[in-house]
Amino acid sequence: MSCCCPHSLSAGRFFSRFARRYRRRFEKKGFEPSQRWLLEGIERAGFANATLLEIGSGIGTLHQHLLEQGAASAVGVDLAPTMIEEAEALARENGLAERTHYRVGDFVEQADTFDPADVVILDKVICCYPDAKRIVATSVAKARRAYAYTIPRRCWYTRLGVAITALALRLFRSDFRPYVHNPEKIEAWVTAAGFAKQYQKQTLVWLTRVHTRNS
Repeated sequence: MSCCCPHSLSAGRFFSRFARRYRRRFEKKGFEPSQRWLLEGIERAGFANATLLEIGSGIGTLHQHLLEQGAASAVGVDLAPTMIEEAEALARENGLAERTHYRVGDFVEQADTFDPADVVILDKVICCYPDAKRIVATSVAKARRAYAYTIPRRCWYTRLGVAITALALRLFRSDFRPYVHNPEKIEAWVTAAGFAKQYQKQTLVWLTRVHTRNS
């Protein structure tokens, strides 16, 4: 799976630098608080024997944990090749290689090549796309049962942090930019797709939500 967008290519290069660091951090500290909330929300929504699609899957720890707890299979896609390499290595080490499948590239550009899944997960991913509506629309369309995501809270200090990060990336001539998208608009788009919010928690920086499809 390939991507041609300069923003996506730059994002892939940017995050590739951190793959091994992410793995070392996870091995030392485990899940971040926002990730624990994401897992809790998915557990409440139900994931027994579920198929998973994680967009921006990183090193794979979230969906691999859910596989160990009863999910059936998982597909992970990420812009960063080294993230996928680490995810594949972890899957082999955890005995999950036969239940996982990984792809490198931009999900948004290749959404029609992915099968629907019971649970779709985006952990700190929507904030990496300039067009929030497009990433939400293409990803929620793949969710049969639950749609789970974590985004930055929309407050002055997250906006300031993102602005400083964007300036640093510009100085390093990177096309990648992070964003603080409107949480209310994101919820409205997900609701319009036939989902209801079932779970929400937040940290100082992150907002985690899980929506389930209306019966």
